[in-house]
Amino acid sequence: MSYVPRLKEKYQKEIVPALTEEFQYTSPMQVPRLVKIVLNQGVGGAIADKKLMEFALDEMSLISGQKAVPTKSKIDVSNFKLRKGMAVGARVTLRRSMMYEFLDRLIATSIPRIRDFRGISDKGFDGRGNFSMGVTEQIIFPEINIDKVNKITGMDITIVTTARTDKEAHALLREFGVPFKKNN
Repeated sequence: MSYVPRLKEKYQKEIVPALTEEFQYTSPMQVPRLVKIVLNQGVGGAIADKKLMEFALDEMSLISGQKAVPTKSKIDVSNFKLRKGMAVGARVTLRRSMMYEFLDRLIATSIPRIRDFRGISDKGFDGRGNFSMGVTEQIIFPEINIDKVNKITGMDITIVTTARTDKEAHALLREFGVPFKKNN
């Protein structure tokens, strides 16, 4: 028997029946599911210092468990000494098992390590069932050795789902265990 990520198993056994009941779906195929998780980090200082890009790519690869790729600028901006094709960020797209493993680590270990955490804002939905959130410092991930951190930087995490509405996507992520703020 092959390995199945914990959250994927939870999705199949618990989340599909719960959302089918909540939204009165007629088929389990109508239940929204995760498509991919995209991690993106802008490294503006990499224009002056090329080492910052290497550190960012290494850290993103450690966090995600998958090789990060640099994002390149599309235009020239003389005020920022930026040329077309220069590396200005790092990104990783996670799918299938890697996506579920990352989400599990994010929910179980990384989010609780955020200082003064009071819940994730539910304002990150885009109207089409996708959710984006920002993380202010990469040291919340246990894979990062704090002693070897060159510069504390943040990153954007985008969770892409098949949900048609924000309400469906919110319910899906809530069932996965994403700690949203309580609306009082």
